[in-house]
Amino acid sequence: MITKQNNLFNIETKNSSYVIHYSNCLQNLYWGEKIHGEDLTYFVKERGHSSFDPNLNLERDEYSFWNGYSLLESCLKINYPEIRKLDMIFLEHSIETVNKDLDRLTFRFKNSYSELYVTLIYDVYAEYDIICRHAEIRNEGEDVILENLKSASVSVPKLERYRVRYLTGKWAAESQIKDQYLTTGAFTIQSRSGNTGPHYNPSFALDDGTADETKGDVWFGLLGYSNNWQITFEKTIYNNVKITGGISNFDFSYTLKKGETIGTPVMTFGYSSGGYGEMSRKLHAFEVDHIFPKHKLGRVLYNSWEATEFDVHVESQKELAKKAAQIGVELFVIDDGWFGERHNDRAGLGDWYVNKEKFPNGLSELIDYVKQLGMDFGIWVEPEAVNPDSDLYRAHPDWIYRFKNQEPVQVRNQYTLNISKKEVKEFILAFMTDLLSKHKDITFIKWDMNKPLTDVSMGNTAQDKELWYKHAQALYEIWGTLRKKFPYVDFEVCSGGGARIDLGILRYADQCWPSDNTDAYERLFIQEGFSYFYAPRIMTAWVTDASSNNPKKYERPYSYRFHSSMMGVLGIGADISKLSDEVLKEFKKYISLYKEIRETVQYGKQYRLSSVRESPLHAVEYISRDDSEVVVFAFRQGYQFGKNMPNLKLRGLDPDALYQCEGEDKLLHGSTLMKVGVETGLWGDFDSRFLRIKRR
Repeated sequence: MITKQNNLFNIETKNSSYVIHYSNCLQNLYWGEKIHGEDLTYFVKERGHSSFDPNLNLERDEYSFWNGYSLLESCLKINYPEIRKLDMIFLEHSIETVNKDLDRLTFRFKNSYSELYVTLIYDVYAEYDIICRHAEIRNEGEDVILENLKSASVSVPKLERYRVRYLTGKWAAESQIKDQYLTTGAFTIQSRSGNTGPHYNPSFALDDGTADETKGDVWFGLLGYSNNWQITFEKTIYNNVKITGGISNFDFSYTLKKGETIGTPVMTFGYSSGGYGEMSRKLHAFEVDHIFPKHKLGRVLYNSWEATEFDVHVESQKELAKKAAQIGVELFVIDDGWFGERHNDRAGLGDWYVNKEKFPNGLSELIDYVKQLGMDFGIWVEPEAVNPDSDLYRAHPDWIYRFKNQEPVQVRNQYTLNISKKEVKEFILAFMTDLLSKHKDITFIKWDMNKPLTDVSMGNTAQDKELWYKHAQALYEIWGTLRKKFPYVDFEVCSGGGARIDLGILRYADQCWPSDNTDAYERLFIQEGFSYFYAPRIMTAWVTDASSNNPKKYERPYSYRFHSSMMGVLGIGADISKLSDEVLKEFKKYISLYKEIRETVQYGKQYRLSSVRESPLHAVEYISRDDSEVVVFAFRQGYQFGKNMPNLKLRGLDPDALYQCEGEDKLLHGSTLMKVGVETGLWGDFDSRFLRIKRR
């Protein structure tokens, strides 16, 4: 619910209040646990300290227009031929109910020196305590250069300490949870790689240093943008903290022409009074209901990459498909190597025609065989990249990003295509449309991106600094077009693992690949960090024999590997052609079990009971949306001195309801399971347990 009293606007969600006031700026007065926001009119006053800080209200400005007055990170900075200052005049506001889940508050401003208009949009999802914010900039006058374009600023209440929890990492070690205590000054997380990036994720949680999984005030935010982004946390000498996020200033400018409107990425904010666990459950429910494109169960897939790599031939794929069907796989996916002269990573990328030596009768022979086995068929592509040794590059060397008279950078023996070019975008849409139209039984696309953007230029033109933004927009347009043409196809986003995961691309993707690291133990760290901000429904996890980091990979029991991978969308990547019948029976057993509980895992409420970062015991609980089923995965990493694991205390149950553990006759009350707990029975190194509990 959104209400207005004089110049005070009270955004009220199920459990929170967000109160803003307009006088000489749009100032945040409060954000946190629900209050009577109208009382805050008493606190509206002009505040200043000296000529160096004449207006302290600007420290809590909701959208800072650069004019030389505010000294903090600005949201919008412009450059006309003779005007650089923004003097924004408030024009109007509007409050509307869009649908039963969404209320919208908008503010409209105009620059007094030009025909530049700014609209700030607040989309309020009250049931989830979520507010989504973005800005739209419209130019009705002469061309203007935008030098800084952010989505929003937000302020948190004054705290004794400010702890920022965020995700960092690298290839094969993404989504590592890190904490940073703010001191006076600025702290920034960002990407400059032309995609979301593996080094930081555009998400954060902020508290006073005392919050944990079950208690504490937590303010959180996520930016939905799949290119260069930036989130800055500024703590002032007056102990105000302002958070500003949006498109990175790095190598950015955009010429906004007359009659043109540009929208910023959406920044999603929320508040939790129940710690990090409640934060994650709010986000998961919101994403499933309002971000992800489909509401369906993720299929159990087999991907043949680790079995064959580039040596993809129809007969070897048939052999793998036959075994995959026998163990219960639902979706068979061939990876890199099926096209062009693609025998390694040095050639063929960009030549999206079927290799006739590997598939003499085309893809249809394998697709038909897979369908006869009762499975769906999927395929890998990397449309944004090209090898120098390819027909595509030889025909169109001008299609890649490159600086004039300079040799472009190669990474993984490839260049990046400038997909903002009309002809390049049309080429990608044409070959993808041709592939999916000729083979209507392809129902899954794994879309990869293995190289960061470099040499982002069209030959040192005035528009070069627009290309980063235009790349992201072209990507979204391509995915949006393909989704409309082929609504039955599921799309998985991948970028050398987890380098393209954000709420921008996830509006188009059915699932994502969080890391190339498939070691079951190390995945617990990655998957825990991922779960802070993203729902299990879109997290794929494979059971494999490979690991990028772990020389003792074969010491992980298959039970441990499956339990680790069953906490998202289960996939198999092991070379099943080399596995014994006994091992394949074990695979079949776990796949069958997963199908029974996957709705609870993918769409249920998740509780992180114990963290691998802090304990030898790692445990995660899922409760179905109707509260009828509980599943728990527990892992023990090491066994020392004969020490037993403590009972595992469950969460989120009805204390007065009766529950029955699978395989047990006795009924226990929810209060007992939460206060006393259950025995895990974990003994040896890398032992794991699965518990299934029904509400009676």
